[in-house]
Amino acid sequence: MDERMERQFRFALEADKEKRIMRQTYLSNGTEKENDAEHAWHAALMCVLLSEYANEPVDVLRTVTMVLIHDMVEIDAGDTYAYDEQAKQSQREREEKAADRVFGLLPDDQRDCLRGLWEEFERGETPEARFARAMDNLQPTMLNHATDGKAWREKGVQLRQILERNQITPKGSEQLWDYSLQHFILPNVEKGNIKEHL
Repeated sequence: MDERMERQFRFALEADKEKRIMRQTYLSNGTEKENDAEHAWHAALMCVLLSEYANEPVDVLRTVTMVLIHDMVEIDAGDTYAYDEQAKQSQREREEKAADRVFGLLPDDQRDCLRGLWEEFERGETPEARFARAMDNLQPTMLNHATDGKAWREKGVQLRQILERNQITPKGSEQLWDYSLQHFILPNVEKGNIKEHL
């Protein structure tokens, strides 16, 4: 029991490093950027609040767990910006290696469970994974809108990039995707915060 608990606490302490992984999305105040832990907490809360809009019934605890652990690999692999095509080429390899180490800190049964949930999220084939991935995309979209498209403007993001990235979002929730498109994305296209064409 002592060894098991020691490994659990080691993993919990390792998770603290997520607070140091900075993302490109600004907090709603528009002055500072969020970190991975803030993103995971916020997306997990959104899972709880918005699960009624999932296309299919979902196990909310399973979905929340996926959202909470899906970026833990970035402790080693670093954050890969959604629209950085060059970094995305090595993303899977970096994250696989990180998953081996990070989840390997846990007792074997919990390692297998959380690593399995991480893989499930990545594949996006279950109702829970599809909804978790929708939340992962909707959370930064909501924040980008709240900051009047600040990060989108700074990075020169194009509408086609956002639509491509969000191809998976309606698979989790058509209603939430439609809301996001109508209330977060298209208004920022109209304002010029998102480039419509090259």
